[in-house]
Amino acid sequence: MGKKFIVYGLTGWILEVIWTGFCSFLAGDPALTAKTYLWMFPIYGMTLWLEPVFLALAGRPFWLRCLLYPLGIFALEFTAGSLLRALTGVCPWDYGGHPLSVYGLIRLDYAPLWVLVGSVFEGVCFWMRGGWNEVFAKELQSIPFWCKMGRDQNRMEKKAWKD
Repeated sequence: MGKKFIVYGLTGWILEVIWTGFCSFLAGDPALTAKTYLWMFPIYGMTLWLEPVFLALAGRPFWLRCLLYPLGIFALEFTAGSLLRALTGVCPWDYGGHPLSVYGLIRLDYAPLWVLVGSVFEGVCFWMRGGWNEVFAKELQSIPFWCKMGRDQNRMEKKAWKD
């Protein structure tokens, strides 16, 4: 359990540094200045508690996961930000100046980013559990039959080639 907490915490930190560095690039900062907060490590580490959600959603349609991940992350971000603000008087991330922020704690326009982040954490979850094959088998079952036709055709050709 402790190792997973550390992996999730480090994954979140890495993603945040990449994101803030990318934003620096877009802002014209040639140093690609990136930052995160010490508070974020335990917040990202708590993704461990979301493993049952990742497991329950495994094999479900991608569109459903794209809908649920941002909602879950918004809830966690709002809760963590509110708690930090209540305990310390400030929230490390302050979206207050943005028109799509909610109480300065979440930004609604980050929903597409949270789809990506949720998908990364889902992948980390299954990587740590060693369950890639089960998930991808379920994913393949949800692919429409006409997308599989070319793949099946190739398999038949390879089999015929061996005979």
